[in-house]
Amino acid sequence: AYATAAPWWAPRPSSKHLIWNATGEQVYPPLWDIVPENLLNFQVKGNKIVIDPWNYRERLGVYKNLLNSSAKYFTNFGSQNFGNILWGLPLQHGWQFRTGRLADPSSVTSCGHEDGDLCISVRSWWSCMNYYLAIIPFLGAVEAGLFREVPYEIELLPPEERRDDFCYSVADCRSRIPELMDKWKQKAIGPETFSSFILDDALHYMWKAHVASIAYALRYLPDPEANFGEDWANAVDFIAATHFCTDLQTTNNFQLFLPQRMLVEGDVLPSISGFSPQQNRVLLSMRALHKSNQLTGKSPTSRTVWKRLFDEAIQCYKRASQSFALHLM
Repeated sequence: AYATAAPWWAPRPSSKHLIWNATGEQVYPPLWDIVPENLLNFQVKGNKIVIDPWNYRERLGVYKNLLNSSAKYFTNFGSQNFGNILWGLPLQHGWQFRTGRLADPSSVTSCGHEDGDLCISVRSWWSCMNYYLAIIPFLGAVEAGLFREVPYEIELLPPEERRDDFCYSVADCRSRIPELMDKWKQKAIGPETFSSFILDDALHYMWKAHVASIAYALRYLPDPEANFGEDWANAVDFIAATHFCTDLQTTNNFQLFLPQRMLVEGDVLPSISGFSPQQNRVLLSMRALHKSNQLTGKSPTSRTVWKRLFDEAIQCYKRASQSFALHLM
């Protein structure tokens, strides 16, 4: 028997159910309202739930199920699960999709380059890095028992090439990358009870696992956009040290300062054409931090400098938000 979720071209909910950020854009990742929100909304074939993590909509559905399964931990942090710190993961994935970072950077294949194409390229570093920020957290949650009510096994489909570079089940991933699985399982089950739940503790677990996932995926870094990818991976280490809250609104605030397209030859900091002054400044700060890190290591001084830059960026966003609100009045 087969059971499939609504097709990606299905009608969207009314705009009254959507939320907008300070620039008038939706705060949710692209296609968020039509991805599978329950594991049984994926294809069910025989006694298995079949998920294709190399399809944007289905990988995003994995995130949606993680958010829904962990919502009970975040009831005290805002309505509609907006305070859930796992929002940072699908929002990053949505930014990668929207800016073309999940497409084949070599253009050897057409994956991700056609309008409406939901293909995620195994040739993209962002795609591979994100695999370890989607499938491994998901399998860690499966192992921790967050989906114990689902009566089927879960089958993850491999990409068409480089199949041996990834793992596809709890047992497979545990045998290949046990330490990474432990970190995400720890995030899924810790704290042990709702009554002992402390947001900062949860952020500690989440960022610890997040940094480990990116470090594991660095070997996939391709030539295109390599400098920014390395700068980003380095910066995440420092963002993690601040226990930055990755709920829905805060992550959206931060992502306004990330590049809204792939970097190309001719893009020179701090005056990349089409980028806002804040976007240029954040990219320049990431570059400077990375170079400093290479010279001095991850010193407390470097982390202090990063936190100041980070706080300054957030203050810029707040001023922009206030201006936008006044414009609407």
